[in-house]
Amino acid sequence: MERSGGGDPARTVELLWRTRPVAGRGRKPKVTVDQIITAAVAAADADGLGAMSMARVAADLGLGTMSLYTHVPGKAELIDLMVDAVLRERDLRPADGDWRAQVELYARRTREVYRRHPWLRDVSMVRPPLGPGLLAGEEFLLAALSGIGLEPRQVVAAMGAIMTFVDGAVAAEVDTAQLERATGESTDAWWAARQLFWDEYFDVTRYPAMTSVWERGGFDLSTGEQSENAFEFGLRRLLDGIEGGVR
Repeated sequence: MERSGGGDPARTVELLWRTRPVAGRGRKPKVTVDQIITAAVAAADADGLGAMSMARVAADLGLGTMSLYTHVPGKAELIDLMVDAVLRERDLRPADGDWRAQVELYARRTREVYRRHPWLRDVSMVRPPLGPGLLAGEEFLLAALSGIGLEPRQVVAAMGAIMTFVDGAVAAEVDTAQLERATGESTDAWWAARQLFWDEYFDVTRYPAMTSVWERGGFDLSTGEQSENAFEFGLRRLLDGIEGGVR
């Protein structure tokens, strides 16, 4: 697990917002920061975040590793740049209309980003990269929630609850997909291979609630269908709860 926010604060923010002026004279740089980020994201997409290194990115760009350090101080700063770059793919812009539809748009586009870039699951954002991609998402949610009758602290709490739900639900989905790719075995096949447990070891009297739900078809969906059902059901009920707090 990597962690965002671990690089030099001033240099990281400068890179995230591209505030360093471009030199007007001298030799033109062989590569731009955007090209470095693109190469780093491509490496992580292809082989996972563990395979992404400054040396790997430099080699993919046809550069010496030390040349890369003249643009990006190190891996910690590069991870922040990668995370913010893929978050910008959500293309979230404040809009008029139903607040629930806007939150659902945030949730689905965030989910799409995690699916395209599963390595995002391997980055803890407890200390987030303070770049335009991250802030656009928060601004979008705050704009959607601010006009519905919640107190300011409730707005922030609602935003946090939405982000926590989406990130957690998508993380579980991405974990499943990564494990299936790594093992070559679907989750449904894994469960099927353990049918012996249910047939010979599972005690229906010890787990009456589980047995009741099972007998009434609660577990009939495939792993993918369960994941989709949990995401949609959880998101709707979360928004119902937020709406219930409106005065």
